[in-house]
Parts: sequence; structure tokens; C-alpha cells
Amino acid sequence: MRILSDLSVDELKTLVDKYAEKPYRAGQIFRAVSNGQKISEMTELSKTFREKLLENFVDEPVEIIKRLVSKDGTEKYLFKLSDGNIVEGVYMKNDYGNTECLSTQVGCRMGCAFCASGIGGLVRNLTAGEMLSTVAAVNRLNGGNILKRKVTNLVLMGSGEPLDNYDETVKFLRLLSDKNGLNVSLRNVSLSTCGLSDKIIKFADENLPVNMTVSLHAATDEKRKTIMPVAKAYKISDILAALDYYFNKTGRRYIFEYSLISGVNDDFSSADDLIKILRHRPCHVNLIRLNEVKEKNLKGISDKRAYAFCDYLTKNGLSATVRRLNGADIDGACGQLRRDYIKSDD
Repeated sequence: MRILSDLSVDELKTLVDKYAEKPYRAGQIFRAVSNGQKISEMTELSKTFREKLLENFVDEPVEIIKRLVSKDGTEKYLFKLSDGNIVEGVYMKNDYGNTECLSTQVGCRMGCAFCASGIGGLVRNLTAGEMLSTVAAVNRLNGGNILKRKVTNLVLMGSGEPLDNYDETVKFLRLLSDKNGLNVSLRNVSLSTCGLSDKIIKFADENLPVNMTVSLHAATDEKRKTIMPVAKAYKISDILAALDYYFNKTGRRYIFEYSLISGVNDDFSSADDLIKILRHRPCHVNLIRLNEVKEKNLKGISDKRAYAFCDYLTKNGLSATVRRLNGADIDGACGQLRRDYIKSDD
């Protein structure tokens, strides 16, 4: 069965014409799915039309099956897709707005050493509509709608590599920012990639003004390969060249994520390597205190050590901050909650 939220307004116009319905029904349907409504709840449509839609489309593409709330207010969700697969998301409340971290794939094939998402590999890509439906579901659960959104910012930093699911990710961003629906400004959206340099260049030409974030985690190819297998295919020099193109094309500075792993990349020699390749670039370094994963034999570092590393970078000319740690008490790290749920269901 198909997913109604996969369709743009223009595609919905073609659909409603097929059912001999008025063109304005397309806008009604798009607004309804952007509000997280099931087809059976779309009472603006006639009962007969709803029944026809349900013959070809699933009623509820995404269902929230678990919600955990952290002591710090962070919320973690498990979403069940229409085929039974499970993905997760995080909802974080901040002074500047409320951010949802969403997944773009079921599982992941990048295999990063510190991440639970890649355990078990890639199952499948999410569709654009499934991604949109996770946003709509969280927005609705927290009392929002398309006119008064409770999800104001998005980070594509959940399970999966967004640029490995390129076409669906790009379509999702267009659906998300459509003025007829959630109308989220793409300047409030961050996309996190492991550094697929060819896809970064391609994405720059899409004219989608999102914030580009690259998972770096090491400043040399040799060390990066031990943390991220994808580094065997994508050299740091190629990533930096792609980001030069991205900056020249969009005028937007980019962000590097750097997870601080005890005994691996947390020493001042590693900091010097970062300074060497990034100083004078239009970028920011986001230092992450590792959320430890039970199945991984990697340890995080103390707050004191993290802030000392950050101070060293800033004193040597880099823009850097330590990211706020969210949801550590509710399996807040990417892939942990899904992994635990699947194991408990076996």
C-alpha cells in the first residue's frame, strides 16, 4: 500500500483528478497529512472519497508506540512504520525553539564505531512521506498544527545517512518547507552527513538552504578510518573541497561534529590536527560528549576534559562549543532505544 504523505501538492492534484474530485481537495489532503491526520480522520473529505483512498493508501503511515521523557525534558520516541519496521526520534525543548531529531533510514550502513544505529546494518530507506509523518506526529502529540508548530527546528541526525537516501531526503525537505503544509524554514534545518563528498556537491546545487553538518570525529584519514569505515572511500581533503563548493554556492558556513572518545581523539595532539585543517575556514566545531553504547567498547570523557579541549580550540582560532548532552538517562544516543526494543521483542 502507498503512503499519502509521500505526495506533493501537484501529485495530489493528479490523484484527486483521477478520482474525479475538485482540485482544491489536493490542498485539503496535504494540510491534513501535514497535521498528522489519518485518512479516516479527514472529515473534510466525503466518506466515499476516504474509502476510495483507503483502498490504495495506508491509514496511518507512522505510529508512535513508545514515548520516554528524560529528567532534562528531552523526549525520545519509537515510531512504527506501516510495514512493521521501527525508527526513533528525539524532541528537545530549548529557549530558541523546539527541535526534532529524525531518522532517514531504518538502520544504517555507515558502521561508525560509536553508533548503535549501524548494528545490524541498513534495513531500508525511509520515504519522504514517512519522514514528514514523523514530524507531523510529534508536532501533533505536543499540541501543534501547521498554523502553530510545536516543532520549529529539525536535525537530520537520527538513524541513517541522509545523503545515502538522497532523493527521498531532498523530497522530504521540499514537502517540509511547502507553504501549504508545515512551512518549516529550511534555515532551521540541519542535515548531518558522514561526509559523502560527491553528494554534498550535488546537494549544494539543489538550492535548499539547510545547515550542512559533517561528522568528522578525526582530523587525519588514518585515525578517521578507525572510527568511520566510510572514511576509506571519502578522504578528508575531498570533503573539504566539497564544503568549499557548498560554501561558495550557498554562502552558508558549515559545522563539523566531533565526538570526544577517551584515548582515541581527545588529546591536544588531535586538537592540533583539527586546528591545522580547519583554521581560517567558515566553519564551527560542535564537540560531542559521547553517549556510550552498551555494545560498543568506547568511553566518553569528563565534562572538565571536554571543555578543556574546547578552550584549546578556541584559543587557537577555531569557533567551537561543547554540545549540550540530551537524554542520557533514556538511551538518548542514536539507535540505542530502537536496538533495545528489538532485542526485547525477540
